[in-house]
Amino acid sequence: MAGSENKGRASTATQLAAEIAKLMRQRAGMTQEEVGARIGYTGSAISALETGTQPATERMLDGLEKAIGGGVGIFTAAKKYLMLDKYPTHFRDYAGLERKALSVSSYMTFLVDGLYQTEEYARAIISGSYPPLPEAKVEELVEARMARKELFDREPTALLEVILEESVLRRPFGSRDIMRKQLLHLTECADRRNVTIQVLPMDRGLSGDYAGDRGRMKLLVTPEHRMVVFVEGHGTSTLISDPAEVTERAQRYAKIRAQSLSPIESLGFIERLAGEQ
Repeated sequence: MAGSENKGRASTATQLAAEIAKLMRQRAGMTQEEVGARIGYTGSAISALETGTQPATERMLDGLEKAIGGGVGIFTAAKKYLMLDKYPTHFRDYAGLERKALSVSSYMTFLVDGLYQTEEYARAIISGSYPPLPEAKVEELVEARMARKELFDREPTALLEVILEESVLRRPFGSRDIMRKQLLHLTECADRRNVTIQVLPMDRGLSGDYAGDRGRMKLLVTPEHRMVVFVEGHGTSTLISDPAEVTERAQRYAKIRAQSLSPIESLGFIERLAGEQ
């Protein structure tokens, strides 16, 4: 009964992948057990995939591509659509835009941006959220978050920029060691020519001029050279495309960037904090 309920809730992409897997397996003249054995899964796991009760993982799709893909690349192509299903509903539209973006500029006030998170840091945040999530769902969300990192090495090259409030860097999750590794990962990201990381000091408000009081946001430039703004919180989100509203937020972001430490100063600051963990 639970299986049929899961199948009914399966997304269109999951259902399509299930049908393709079944058709390609039958075309190859193999049983579910034979396919499973070849790619390191049980026959029951292949059955769950083909009925849509359990979406395929990236590892499973890679295995299916080699075992029954026939050199077409169909399972490889399916990965990007199935991965979108792993994101929270409110994040899926943005995730699709991010993958193709020419540039992504973020201002973060509480957490390190997901693009720059280590797997351990991401797992600590997701597993510690409320209400608690099942372990399988935690791993699914971690996998989806890590998949976004393809943007770092994508061609054409995407320009990536993030401004982090100092408090983000001082707020540990999981353990001190996890936070130290996260800070060191940020320094590694900053070494990339297409990445800029800056820190907005906590005492910036003492100057009487502080532009970051309205919370985090992301500015994204699409392949059509159109800018959109993404804001989220408490499981909801908004994509803003109205030119006047986008301009206002872009100007605010520019002011936040101007009030931040320079990239070189920010790198030194993060390295010092990593040494204190």
